[in-house]
Amino acid sequence: MKNSQNHHGQRNRVEEEALINLKLPKELLLRIFSFLDVTALCRCAQVSSSWNILALDGSNWQRIDLFNFQRDIEGAVVENIARRSGGFLKKLSLRGCQSVGDNAMKTFSQQCHNIEDLNLDKCTRITDITCISLARNGRKLQRLDLTSCSNITDESLKALGEGCPMLNHINISWCDSVTERGIEKLAHGCTKLRTFIAKGRSFIDNECVVHLANYCPNLEAVNFNGAVALTDESIQKLAQSCTTLRYLCLSGCVNLTDTSLLTLAQHCTRLSTFEAASCSQFTDNGFQALARNCHYLEKMDLEDCVLITDTTLSHLAVGCPRLEQLTLSHCELITDDGIRQLGMAPCAAEHLTILELDNCPLITDASLEHLVSCHNLQRIELYDCQVITRAGIRRLRVSLIIMLIILI
Repeated sequence: MKNSQNHHGQRNRVEEEALINLKLPKELLLRIFSFLDVTALCRCAQVSSSWNILALDGSNWQRIDLFNFQRDIEGAVVENIARRSGGFLKKLSLRGCQSVGDNAMKTFSQQCHNIEDLNLDKCTRITDITCISLARNGRKLQRLDLTSCSNITDESLKALGEGCPMLNHINISWCDSVTERGIEKLAHGCTKLRTFIAKGRSFIDNECVVHLANYCPNLEAVNFNGAVALTDESIQKLAQSCTTLRYLCLSGCVNLTDTSLLTLAQHCTRLSTFEAASCSQFTDNGFQALARNCHYLEKMDLEDCVLITDTTLSHLAVGCPRLEQLTLSHCELITDDGIRQLGMAPCAAEHLTILELDNCPLITDASLEHLVSCHNLQRIELYDCQVITRAGIRRLRVSLIIMLIILI
């Protein structure tokens, strides 16, 4: 009985599938399949021989993200995908696929010559061989993520500079074997760079920044997190040359002073995100200049900027009406008066969603009362603010809920 039912069900599915094939032209089915992800396509490929052909058609494999399958992805899988998708493939993410090596990537670069966006984050087995092959075959490459690819050296950046003139985004964070020489070769050849990310790289020095400033004037997003060797001279050069900067991370660049902020304020007025955690020499004077000229600022991380006071908050309140996220953790000179000025600012009622005040010992319940006007506040961090009470937090929570109900 069960076998009969199974046979009957299979026959119905075949008839329904055949009906779909008759009613819908191949072109329309392909169009429908183009909206499916990798998992759904693989399932469709198992329905019938005709759907197998449609689902595995290269036109359906233009954008592939294999992060969810990272533990299962071997080199052979990447090679099969490359042969199947060929010139159709434009975006591939192998983030976390640690079993993929140079042989698979050589096949990939030879087959997928139209690749534009490639994510190799934490593909720790790849070496310069991969980048050299990409440079030879992938002249359309625009975005490349090499985060934590520790075997990548200057030879890779040299090859990319020579072979990938369209490259506009690169991430070489924690690529421990790269030096200033490689940065120069990359910048010299990839003059269209708009995003340069090099987090955790102590080798980033003034010469690296000057190379980027000289050759890549269209930079919009730069991350030098942890570049302890940088001084004001290089940031001045960057600001003067790359006036379209919108995102800049200088967190951990401990030798920078207000001179950098003054130059940024003068030349980079379109800044929207500025991260300066642990820049302990920045003062109110520098942030006053930044607030006066950079009215598009939306996100600021000033954690451990230990010299700033309420004066900085008063300038941000006046000059940065779009401010959405502000981190002031470990800014121990901030008091209730600074939070009061922030709570009265134009950004408070309309935009401020995240405020981090961890380890600000002078903050009291009075600050929470000043934040009642922040109708869009989604998160406030008060860890180790020892004067803050549970009652104060409860009153703020109730006030914000009431405000939300009134606004709705």
